[in-house]
Amino acid sequence: MKDLVLFGDCRETLSAFIDKARCCITSPPYYGLRDYGGESKQIGQEDTPEEYIENLVSVFRSVRNTLTDDGTLWLNIGDSYYNYRPGKGANYPKQSVSNTRQDLPTNSTKRANKLQGLKEKDLIGIPWMLAFALRADGWYLRQDIIWHKPNPMPESVKDRCTKSHEYLFLLSKNKRYYYDNESIKEPAKDWGTRDRTHGKYHNEGTGLQPHSGLTKSYPTKNKRSVWSVTNKPYKGSHFATFPPDLIEPCIKAGSAVGDIVLDPFMGSGTTAMVAKQLGRFYLGCELHEEYGKLIEKRVTVNKVEQNASHSETNGLSDLLGVYNKGVQTNSTPL
Repeated sequence: MKDLVLFGDCRETLSAFIDKARCCITSPPYYGLRDYGGESKQIGQEDTPEEYIENLVSVFRSVRNTLTDDGTLWLNIGDSYYNYRPGKGANYPKQSVSNTRQDLPTNSTKRANKLQGLKEKDLIGIPWMLAFALRADGWYLRQDIIWHKPNPMPESVKDRCTKSHEYLFLLSKNKRYYYDNESIKEPAKDWGTRDRTHGKYHNEGTGLQPHSGLTKSYPTKNKRSVWSVTNKPYKGSHFATFPPDLIEPCIKAGSAVGDIVLDPFMGSGTTAMVAKQLGRFYLGCELHEEYGKLIEKRVTVNKVEQNASHSETNGLSDLLGVYNKGVQTNSTPL
């Protein structure tokens, strides 16, 4: 079944999917950022970074089994700073995620022990720890993409720069994989024309110099590996909403119309929403069943708008399939 969300721990629910996804686009809970409640062994609430990485490697091993042979994984992950305060009850990672106060980290009593190999104020290096661990587990590590945030969360630090980026890794299941380069090309600068008298290019005031040997201009160019995407919080949703503008190029490059897009950490359903907007199906996992209504609402709104132009309507049951794995949750979304 397509357009399906399975509720429960993704380490248990991923194996229930029958259909194969062409790509997986996801952002797992960041290490030590927030306790979502209801589960004693949540991903992100491990005692050490190494345990966190080990759990995510296990998740993405299951994801790999859910992908087609030419499938890809687009993985957004943020980093954390280690802050140990002996005698004050807790040490915990600190992290800047977005410009919304609800994304501020909270003290975690699980961080009361000093972590071996880390000094106070150390940048832990979570993204690259995970990337290298996934590569060692069999994934092809194809690219690190920088998500540049034009509106980063202000920081009061005075001994380093304010953090304004996160990583988005592109990994593939096999050496050859599906990647639609044309679908995400960017507009190219007009380099101007060659002055045949002097053998030079006139760039018409752009201040840019063309590559040597350029004889004509092109309307587009390959998408670069630094993506400037503004955070746009979704009112009443998941703590750290995945920006649609960050997801869109991943879906376009990683799948074709009619393919399935997977997100094992569905949250408020942004991946599903963008997938439907772009003519794809979706599969997802979410720990908290309470998010089902929010996911359903977001997908329904966009699907109805899309169908309205074709004079079609579908019942709610046609828009979202929900399967309850039987995992009990006691938390509610904030």
